[in-house]
Amino acid sequence: MQKPIISLLLLGSISCLPLQAQQSQSGALTPEVLNVVRQGYQGTAADRALRNAIGGTDLRKLAVNQENRQAMDTHFSIKVDSKGITDQKSSGRCWLFTGLNVMRAKAIARYGLPELEFSQVYSFFWDQLEKSNLFLQGIIDTQARPMSDKTVEWLFQHPLSDGGTFTGVADIVGKYGLVPREAMPETNSSENTSRMSGLIAQKLKEYGLRLRELAAAGAKPAKLQQEKTTMLQTVYRLLVLNLGVPPTEFDFVRRDAQGNPVETEHHTPQTFLAKYGDTDLFGHYVMLMNDPTREFYKTYEIDYDRHAYDGRNWTYLNLPVEDIKEMAIASLRDSTMMYFSCDVGKCLDSGRGLLDLRNYDYESLLGTTFPMDKKQRIATFSSGSSHAMTLMAVDLDAQGKPRKWMVENSWGATNGYKGHLIMTDEWFDEYMFRLVVHTKYVPARIQELLRQKPTLLPAWDPMFAEEE
Repeated sequence: MQKPIISLLLLGSISCLPLQAQQSQSGALTPEVLNVVRQGYQGTAADRALRNAIGGTDLRKLAVNQENRQAMDTHFSIKVDSKGITDQKSSGRCWLFTGLNVMRAKAIARYGLPELEFSQVYSFFWDQLEKSNLFLQGIIDTQARPMSDKTVEWLFQHPLSDGGTFTGVADIVGKYGLVPREAMPETNSSENTSRMSGLIAQKLKEYGLRLRELAAAGAKPAKLQQEKTTMLQTVYRLLVLNLGVPPTEFDFVRRDAQGNPVETEHHTPQTFLAKYGDTDLFGHYVMLMNDPTREFYKTYEIDYDRHAYDGRNWTYLNLPVEDIKEMAIASLRDSTMMYFSCDVGKCLDSGRGLLDLRNYDYESLLGTTFPMDKKQRIATFSSGSSHAMTLMAVDLDAQGKPRKWMVENSWGATNGYKGHLIMTDEWFDEYMFRLVVHTKYVPARIQELLRQKPTLLPAWDPMFAEEE
């Protein structure tokens, strides 16, 4: 039965060819246009030398700017000391490591601890379960819409991920508490998340279709909720097999600065959070953004940009970068680290751990320019927030203006500059996107702006991008 249909389609397409050719001729790569285009490569001795070099070498190595290879200045006039570099391994959990590291630094200082690391896998377990529920409930909520609906399409395209934002830290930690790393240690699947998350995502898509089929057949809301709960049982089992069983109570040995045991404390995740973390992350912190494609001094909310169905969407105040720097410096002066995110892959010299606009000179190598500014890069999806780290230092000049910044990263102690990345202030301007600051460092005029009703943006907005 298929052959006649195919033949008809082919005949139909043939009959249309002359008209299509006429319509597209002016924009086609005709032989005449190609002759002009070919003149872009002249084949000079310099062209041939570059082609030979590029043909067998990584472009980045050839583009290294030797004039910017001087000894790196690692002095910072304001620095918050950290104790122990974390390592997210092959996972997209930078948002979680960063958020927990901010709280960790405060707990170490408050209690004079020699070290402390919260269990990332504990929070990640609940994050994956909550995101699964968010997806399934989203499918139920949009049951009456066609599969071609933009929101429905987006849900099926993004059923589950290991990335996130500070909103996720606040959603998950506030609901499930914290445990120390030793109470729920890392597993192979937590350190290499793609396989597990991919399999669960595939299962969720299957379940999403099933829920839509049940709804279309007239299933009542109670029946859909019952089915969803059964589906989440399977997801929970998959998470336990890969990540372990989240503890409900545990002992924690508190030590003094020299590492000597002081007291053995018995905790639940909520009591541990109350003592060593922050029970009101949403109330104590504000989320700031530098997005020049949108109006400054306005708040924005991104739909579905949360980690739990009963959580809060990512809501931020959009500010000029100079305002954000002012609050960042105030926080660092008071020895308080911050959640910071940026487009880390741009101009990164990973060997030195340096983010500098002058690290690579592609223009001289390739004989062209790349002049887009931050606004243009965002508008064309060329740049966006991709990685979260902990902002911990700034170096100020004699006039109090920043020259460079430093972050504590979560790529291990041997990566970059002793586990850190250093960025010039110019790089900060171009590729910094998000900063989460404690309210005590936010001027009254800025706090007043946070009270305005936010503009709701769709889930597919470019600023949805999760940090990984």
